[in-house]
Amino acid sequence: MVVKKFVSRVLFYVVIALLLVFFMLPMLWIVLAPFDASPSLTIKLPDFSTGNFSELWHNPYALRSLLNALIISLGTMALVLVFGALASYALSRVRVPGRDALLYALLLLSSIVSGTAAMVPIFLLMTNVHLIDSQLGVVLVMTGGLLPAAIFILKDFMDATPRSYEESAKVFGASPLQILRHVVIPIARPGLATIAVWALVNAWGNFLVPFILLRSADKYPAAVVMYTFYTEGGQPKLGLISAFSLMYSIPVVIAYLVVSRRYGFRFHGGIKS
Repeated sequence: MVVKKFVSRVLFYVVIALLLVFFMLPMLWIVLAPFDASPSLTIKLPDFSTGNFSELWHNPYALRSLLNALIISLGTMALVLVFGALASYALSRVRVPGRDALLYALLLLSSIVSGTAAMVPIFLLMTNVHLIDSQLGVVLVMTGGLLPAAIFILKDFMDATPRSYEESAKVFGASPLQILRHVVIPIARPGLATIAVWALVNAWGNFLVPFILLRSADKYPAAVVMYTFYTEGGQPKLGLISAFSLMYSIPVVIAYLVVSRRYGFRFHGGIKS
């Protein structure tokens, strides 16, 4: 029995080690390849060079695309948080006939009708409202795609807020918006932080929407500009792709670490005294 347990534990650790190696190899490539003068698809110690970053620095669209991606992602995140918090709070507190069915229908439809299937009507809509080649149009489209799931998730946080807190605030003359700001949101902050990172990551990595709605190269986000790092024959420029991928991943990693350190992605919170 002891030998059997020992063998099982060894096999368990071997499997875990293999999984770690499997997931770590792409990370090692992203870290090492940007500093290699002649990178390949294999992982090796780099022949140290900063030429890839220098070429990106002189690229007229590379660094600008990171700023564009930041503008689009932050704009989408802000709208998702504001409208998601307001809508979920309203649905949590107001008894609307068919409320739960509406929430599940929105979530189901947003999952079934993917962005690819909806791009033709979305493109026609953006054309009619003159938002083609506009970053605002991209932000609005991505916000609409993310809102159903955000509302569905945030409603649970709003439901968890004790109504006695709100009633106490009403006694002191607080308005509904003040109650939402000073009572409900402090409790729901871990959920809002999680939704913020989720919306940021989805908008940051979205390729299809900006690729179809934007026409000017100087408005492209990083996900679209990375598509241009290929030769005329279709061969990838591994040096540029690896260096740009490293720069591209840093903002999302920072956002994750900040929120994880502050909240740990724990779905609970409390009101500060």
